[in-house]
This record gives sequence, C-alpha cells and structure tokens, in this order.
Amino acid sequence: MKKYITEKQLEDFREYLYEEEKSAATIQKYMCDLKKLASFMGEQEVTKKKVIEYKEMLRHGNRYQLSSINSFLTASNCFFEYMGWYELKVKTFRIQREPFLPESRNLTKEEYKKLVLTAKSQGQGRLSLILETICATGIRVSELKELTVAGVKRGTVGIYCKGKSRQVLIPVALQKKLLYYVGKNGIRKGLVFQTAGGRPIDRSNIWKQMKALCKQAKVKEEKVFPHNLRHLFAKSFYQIEKDIAKLADMLGHSNIETTRIYIKTTCYEHRRQLEHMGLVLKVIGDTT
Repeated sequence: MKKYITEKQLEDFREYLYEEEKSAATIQKYMCDLKKLASFMGEQEVTKKKVIEYKEMLRHGNRYQLSSINSFLTASNCFFEYMGWYELKVKTFRIQREPFLPESRNLTKEEYKKLVLTAKSQGQGRLSLILETICATGIRVSELKELTVAGVKRGTVGIYCKGKSRQVLIPVALQKKLLYYVGKNGIRKGLVFQTAGGRPIDRSNIWKQMKALCKQAKVKEEKVFPHNLRHLFAKSFYQIEKDIAKLADMLGHSNIETTRIYIKTTCYEHRRQLEHMGLVLKVIGDTT
C-alpha cells in the first residue's frame, strides 16, 4: 500500500502525543519538525529512498547543525512508528561528544551578577528576582509556575515535569527575598510570579526581557537565555560537591549522561588543566 503524509494523519499524531502525556513544548517541537518532512514530500509517496533523500538534504543544506538534524529525524521516526511504517525509519547521525563548552556560550558567575544588578538598577525587580530564583535553585524557566507562596513559606517547592516529581530546596537568602516580594506586591497565595490576571508569566517574555538586558549589562547576548542559568547552577554545585548523581537528582534528570552536558568546562579551563599536568619537560634547546 502506498504511503502519503496527510493533515489528518498529523493531527491524529498530535492527539497521540498529547495522550502519551508529552509536554506542550515537545508536541510543538515534533509538529514543527514534521512540517519540514511533509513539505519535502509534498504529494509524493513516502518511501525509504525519499526519506534518505530528505536526510541527505538536511545534511548538505548547510542550514542546520547535526544535533538539530537528529531531532528532525527523531520526530520523523516517531511518526513512522505511530503509523506502523517501521521500514521507513532512518538512522540518526552519530555525533562525537564535545569535550568542552565553547567560551562564547559560557555564562560566568560575574556576568550573571551583572545581569541581576543591572535589572535591579533599571527598576526591573521582578526580572532580577526571577534570574536569582532560576540560578539559585536550578529549576527550568517552565517550572517557575510551580513556585507558590505556600512553597516559599515552607522553603521547598514540589516540581512535576516530564512525568517526574521532585522537591527543590529554596536557599534561605532567596526565601527571604521571595517573601519580601510577595508581601510588597500583596500576593497572599498562588503563584509567586504571575500576571495581573493571576496567570503564569509567559517564558517567552522572560527570554525577551533577558535579551534586552544584555546591552546595558555589557554581557554577550548569545550567552544569555534562561536555561544557561540552570547550567550555571549545575556547574557551581558540581565544583563544590563533585557528586554528579546527586546533581542529577536535583536537576530532575533520569540519565546522568544528560547531567554531564551541564558540567562541561570551557576550552580555556581544559587548556589550563593540560598546562598544570607538567607532562612537557622543560628542556632548553632542540632535543630532536
């Protein structure tokens, strides 16, 4: 039987993902990725040969990194499984794990402090407190909606994300700041960070506000996004504890391999470690 991708199939697949309790962000990502496949196929029959052509088009188009291409292929393979078209699945590209973090993506503690202090000086108290809350607890920006007045008073917040639940401790210094914030703003119950209508703050707005802060704080824009604050929390914790299993639990990771991504050091730090190993002898003159 010939196979074609239809709008009805894609909508049914969306419903399937919802019933599988995938997050809204995951569903949106899968559907966006599948649009690329559907656009490539058009009204053509979907065959293994055409799927391989799609894979090669993505690879040689110089538009996407291999990690992005793999995410597109993963979405396609998931859709093929749902449809029972197992013979159409293709292999993802093997990517050698980079041993260090690019300096251009490494947000330092000093840069983080600049962002927080700049936000405060510009009268953006809520934004500065959001930055501190994410960085001091390691929660995802999407998990801010779990932070309630009751949780702040207890000093712990229950997080439910991706089918898993965990308890996150709120440092005492942060707890005091949050209690002062809710008291000053007359927030007696419910969400700590909420809109005038009592709804969670949209994370895209937080992203935009952080980007707008970069110029005034003199921090490179490519370093500043909410998830990088979570990375800074992970690196800071690991530098003290050196316990990756405990860190994985705190971040809500099921796989320690995921946690390893969060504690990568930079090329500069790798080079410094190599220099300190002392394996190049200090011999004057040419020894060859």
